Amino acid sequence: MPSWRTTLTAAGISDPRLREDYTHVARRVLRREPAPYVTLRLLVAPPLVPWLTAGVAFMNLVDDVAETGTPQERSAGLAALTGQVETALKTGDSPDPLIRAYVHAVATRGLPAHWVSRFLEGAATAEAGFEGFGTEEDFQAYLDAYAWPGVLVFTGLQYRGGPDEEQAAGWRRFVDAAQRVDFLADLAGDLAAGRLCLPRARLAEHSVTRADLERARDTPAVRALLADEARRARAALAATEGILGLVEPGLRPVTAAMTELMGHQLAAVERAGTRALRKDVGYGLAAPVRTLLRARAGRSRHRPAG
Repeated sequence: MPSWRTTLTAAGISDPRLREDYTHVARRVLRREPAPYVTLRLLVAPPLVPWLTAGVAFMNLVDDVAETGTPQERSAGLAALTGQVETALKTGDSPDPLIRAYVHAVATRGLPAHWVSRFLEGAATAEAGFEGFGTEEDFQAYLDAYAWPGVLVFTGLQYRGGPDEEQAAGWRRFVDAAQRVDFLADLAGDLAAGRLCLPRARLAEHSVTRADLERARDTPAVRALLADEARRARAALAATEGILGLVEPGLRPVTAAMTELMGHQLAAVERAGTRALRKDVGYGLAAPVRTLLRARAGRSRHRPAG
């Protein structure tokens, strides 16, 4: 793995202040999410790493503000952040090194600013004011408003000029699957935090109440609901087939690893059944290690000469 300095140079980042900004961002991501940071460093082509690291840091910053504090505090925080980002996008500068690095990445890679604005707007509405989903249509609206732009403010930086229509649609399918798996895997924790992330209409279809889920009742109706949700997630995951063809070569190993890990986690959810109501379902240790090693070996085999 090349040094961080070499990685910055490979991306063409030579300005000393910007190199410090990107280094600040990398340290922040490493502290907050060490596994994604290590995955980026090991699997992504070095010239893409600084851009994507800045994207992860920005995505995390917006998520944190949208999910921290009272509704009034979240609203005020997002309004302030949106103002800072909009100013930085116009001027190319910011007193915050994270925002400074991110807007530099957006400008350098040519990511359309509407994805950034859409994500911030979705954070202030769909996420900060989240009250669950009444129907499948509400879930899809949440993806369009928040989850999809949230992925593209990060992954969109791989493309010069931003993703085209087909590439953006591919990531829309990807985030549909990822969100379904995530909501099932984190069901216990979300319920404990007062969040129900399954559409209420589907609970009603199975004659299941929210209390049934909160109390982790192991009943035929609850088992049928969870199995139905897992089938929907499995279908969404199958719909991501072909995503690697829409990804830049330098990001394909990590995208393949992410997709594989989603499958592992969904299988673990399916095995857990109603136990997923008592404890969040992780990847385990063996599957991520095997996936990372395979992806690393594949990247080494297919790395261009020179």
